[in-house]
Parts: sequence; structure tokens; C-alpha cells
Amino acid sequence: MTTGRVEVPVYDIGRSRATGSAQVTLDPDELVIAEGIFAAEIIGRLRELGLLHSAWCIAHNRWVTLSRRLVRDLSERRKPPHILLRRGLALCQDEPRVIARMERLGALRTSPARAESQLARV
Repeated sequence: MTTGRVEVPVYDIGRSRATGSAQVTLDPDELVIAEGIFAAEIIGRLRELGLLHSAWCIAHNRWVTLSRRLVRDLSERRKPPHILLRRGLALCQDEPRVIARMERLGALRTSPARAESQLARV
């Protein structure tokens, strides 16, 4: 977090594992957007270092998220359909707990439109 350079994993969803890594290098005035289920893990440290601009948890209706996830994963043939459906339903059920955890770690729950509006002002 001090050099402007970080090594990040490259993840293969079909294999359910990291398959390599890539280096990301940024200039001091560039904005980084960390997204995904583990992004909230770095909120506290970024805040301590004075590097945090905002921390959002973008929340859709969980049933909309489930349907979008299924359409995407089925079209990409990531895994067998019964596995995708079972996993999708489990994630849908777990979503309120995941959002609550992200909020405890410092993320602000917001809608996609509100986050886009705030980013447009940066």
C-alpha cells in the first residue's frame, strides 16, 4: 500500500481457484475501485492510511442478483446447471448476512444508481 504496486490473484471461476497472478501499478493520483466479496477486508487499513475515498456495498434485490448470476453462469457453462442453481440459492439466502458483515467492516450499503452518481462527482 506504499509503493503504488501490488500483486493480485487471477481467479478462474470454472476451476474455483486462483490460476496465477498479475501486477497492478498506479500513479499516486489514480483512483482504485476494489470490488467483490472480499473488498470490505481492506476498508479498515485503507482508512488508517488515509487512502480510502469511499466504501460501498452495492446492493440489488437479491432475487434479481440470483437471476442475473444464473443467466451469466449458465450461458458461460461454468459448472453443471444443478450445481449453479444450488449454489445460487445458497448465496441468495446468505446475502443479508454478507451485506451486514460488509457494513460492520465499514462499507455503506447503497444502490448502483447512487454509487454511480457519487463516482461521477470524483
